[in-house]
Amino acid sequence: MQLESTLTCPQCRHQAIEQMPTDACRFFYDCEGCGVRLRPLTGDCCVFCSYGSVPCPPVQNGGKSECCT
Repeated sequence: MQLESTLTCPQCRHQAIEQMPTDACRFFYDCEGCGVRLRPLTGDCCVFCSYGSVPCPPVQNGGKSECCT
């Protein structure tokens, strides 16, 4: 399981490598490049699933946990 994901801002394309929590979903992320607040896209459980190079740990494990619903 990968616990690092590169988040890419859809607004300014800034990229940042972030650690993913294993026990919670991250619903918000403030871009370090332009300051826009990222939220999950419809149907995604967290910002890593929407904007990351690697999906969150529960999705990597083949499903979704309570934080993903």
